[in-house]
This record gives sequence, structure tokens and C-alpha cells, in this order.
Amino acid sequence: MKFYRRLKPFKAISFDLDDTLYSNRPIMLAIDKKMVVYFAKSRLTSINTTCLDSKFWWHYRQQALTNNNFLIHDVVALRLESYFLGFKSFGLSVAVAQTEAQLALNYFIEQRSNFTVAEPVHQLLASLQKVWPLIAISNGNVDTKSIGIEHYFSATFHAGKHAGKHAGIDGNVHYRQKPFADMFVAACNELSIKTDELLHVGDCGRSDILGAQDAGCQTAWLSCYNVGKPLSVLPNIELSDVVELHGLI
Repeated sequence: MKFYRRLKPFKAISFDLDDTLYSNRPIMLAIDKKMVVYFAKSRLTSINTTCLDSKFWWHYRQQALTNNNFLIHDVVALRLESYFLGFKSFGLSVAVAQTEAQLALNYFIEQRSNFTVAEPVHQLLASLQKVWPLIAISNGNVDTKSIGIEHYFSATFHAGKHAGKHAGIDGNVHYRQKPFADMFVAACNELSIKTDELLHVGDCGRSDILGAQDAGCQTAWLSCYNVGKPLSVLPNIELSDVVELHGLI
């Protein structure tokens, strides 16, 4: 653990999920292969489903974002719309394309959270939970319940559109992805603390460290997975392994 800036007393810890509590890249690479197999086994005999790999869907992802740029903040809705547009491109009816898109999304979500978090991470979260309330803040869509860590967190925030107690006129609350401050502020409001009383732990120099510091939070940067954006501001502390947080207790 390296200290770059003075760590002031804090009242809660928030965690990014992907590439912070586990390595996410091998999980996503495995899912990409599973999705290719899923589409190849499709019931849709009228189209060539062997071409439905990540390169195929990327085009329709970009089209979906062009149609609605807020989808960049909602990875679930973006994936669903990408699947819909892709299926629609084969001349399928709107109803059939919607059905197939939803089925594909359901399978993806099932696979997305089909992995095990390492036991040392469970031990860390259990120990920290005894001292501070813990919050999960993620741009992604992993299901903390499915991967067995939901019970450690007082609340979990995912970017995108959700039903919630602070819902707007459409009945939903909309959180923009980090580095926007939305979820950091929501987490602090949830715990009735000031933003500088939250220590946020994450791997991405932009989404996690810059985002949290711009929101007024303190930060711990996890450097071991080396997949997030590089640092543009110094965190309070650097971790080579997330379990080093035991040293704060």
C-alpha cells in the first residue's frame, strides 16, 4: 500500500466491482465465446446465425448509441437495443426481433454473473463490514447476489435506469456512469455522510479515481489488473492487491 495524499477519517467505503474485486477480462472473453455458441444454436433457421459474433453486434451497438446517446450509461438497455437492431436487420418482424433480443439478453445476464469471487476477497469484505458500511458502485451489470457478495453491501448502485425511492417523473432514477458524480453522491446520500467521508476503491484512473475525487470523495486505486484508464490525478492510496485494505482496520 502506497500513500500519495493524506487519508482523512472516513465513515464508509465504496467499491467498484469489475477488475476491483475480481478480474473481469477473462470472464468477458469467456462470455463472448458462449454468446457465439448461443446464437449459432438459434431457432431462427431463416438467418445465418454463425456470423453473430462481437464484431457483428458492435455495428448495431454504435447505431443504438446514435439513436439514443443516453444508452452509453445503461449497459443492459444498450445490449438489448443492439440485439434488437441486429435481429431486425435480417428482416424479422419487430415482435420477433424483440423476443429474440430479450432471450439473448437473458442468457447473457445469466452468464455474466456465473463465476466465483475469491475467498480472500470475501474475508476482506467481511472484515471491513464490521468497521464501516460498504457500498458497491458499478458502471456494469454484474449481479452481486448471484456472485455471493450482496450481503456485504448496505446498497449497490449500477449506472442506468432503475426503479428507486428517488425516482423522477417517469418512475425511475437515472444514474450516469462514472466518472459522473451521480452514483457517488447517491451513495453518500444513502448513508447520510459527506462526500469526503467516503473512500472509493477502484481500478480505473478516470471512472473511479478522477470521478470519485471530482465528487469530493477520497480514493484508493487498485493497480494490479491494468485494464482501466491511466491516472490523471493522484489517489490517496495505491493498492497492488485489494486485500491490502486489511491494513486500514
